[in-house]
Amino acid sequence: MALLGGLLGAVPRRWLFGGAGAVLVAVAVITVVLVRTGSAACAAPAQARVSGKATFYAATGAGNCSFDKVSTPLVVALGPADYRSGAACGGYLDVTGPKGTVRVKVVDQCPECAAGHIDLSREAFTKIANPVDGIVPVTFRTVTDPGLPGPVTVRVKEGSSQYWLALRFDNHGNALTSAELKVGNGFQKLQRTDFNYWIDESGAGGGPFTVRLTDATGRQTVVPGIRLSPEQVQRTAVSMYSGGAAQAATPARSAAPSGPASVPAPPSGSPSGSASAVAGSPAAPAAAEAAAAPVVETKSCQ
Repeated sequence: MALLGGLLGAVPRRWLFGGAGAVLVAVAVITVVLVRTGSAACAAPAQARVSGKATFYAATGAGNCSFDKVSTPLVVALGPADYRSGAACGGYLDVTGPKGTVRVKVVDQCPECAAGHIDLSREAFTKIANPVDGIVPVTFRTVTDPGLPGPVTVRVKEGSSQYWLALRFDNHGNALTSAELKVGNGFQKLQRTDFNYWIDESGAGGGPFTVRLTDATGRQTVVPGIRLSPEQVQRTAVSMYSGGAAQAATPARSAAPSGPASVPAPPSGSPSGSASAVAGSPAAPAAAEAAAAPVVETKSCQ
């Protein structure tokens, strides 16, 4: 026990404290007609395997990427060099340790972690090593086109209005490289934040909005019918690629990531560095439906 205490004592403490409370929200269904063009799959280069080390923390699935809490998280927090100001959010790693390999989703930043040092949830660490070890050598690589847990979801941040808009996307598999808002006959790039929201500083009116997403493979997907409904998770029928079933949405519980309601700045100075560490105001449940609209998914390879 003394050995365990010493080892765990060497692990940074920023992850030992929880974030804000969960909020019950409604899921808005966006019904779409999906038309795909281009090749059936993009031939992405194999990702290099990195040698490093792993620790673990009391993860919930929430964190600096502003995702919702999950019941059994297989997730990871990355140091600033690997987190890349939020660019890694929503992507997946295959991590191999002394006992085996586990696939984890990037959901958080570990401010104290150097490049190559990853911080796993306890559930994930247990699959690749004995928790009593505290810290173990690992290798890991970014996964290309991981299996999708469902269709793309969109969350409109609290404080959004016709004058300021912030959107968070999930279930995209590969990390996103850009999000663009349809304006007239073209698309206008949204600004990525390090807490994984994409922002239009001047607002885009009352909606509904159409957004084009591009992922790390160069694949693009257009998601229409996004309503200006802050704090709601809107589940589409659009998948970024085959391998994740596009399906009708059903009402679900979701934890609302907290943060400044109307200031598009990243969460500041909390020990966890997490967007969920700043308390927000609970939202009342509300039902919403978006009008049907076509969506065109195009694929291209870098």
